Amino acid sequence: MLVLTLVLAAIGFALLVTALTTGSVVWAWGCIVVCVIGAVLLLVSALSMRDSEDDDQSSRPGRHAKR
Repeated sequence: MLVLTLVLAAIGFALLVTALTTGSVVWAWGCIVVCVIGAVLLLVSALSMRDSEDDDQSSRPGRHAKR
């Protein structure tokens, strides 16, 4: 999912450059839409990784400190 987010960021950057060179608002809105989708995917990925780490730690028996 991280690779997809990076691809969306690259597409958003290309749309931003296109919007700035052409002066078109449509390309700028396209950039905003693509970047928001990428941000949502990144957030979902981060939250799912955090949840899976919590599940892994809760299933392991507790470690005791060695003295």
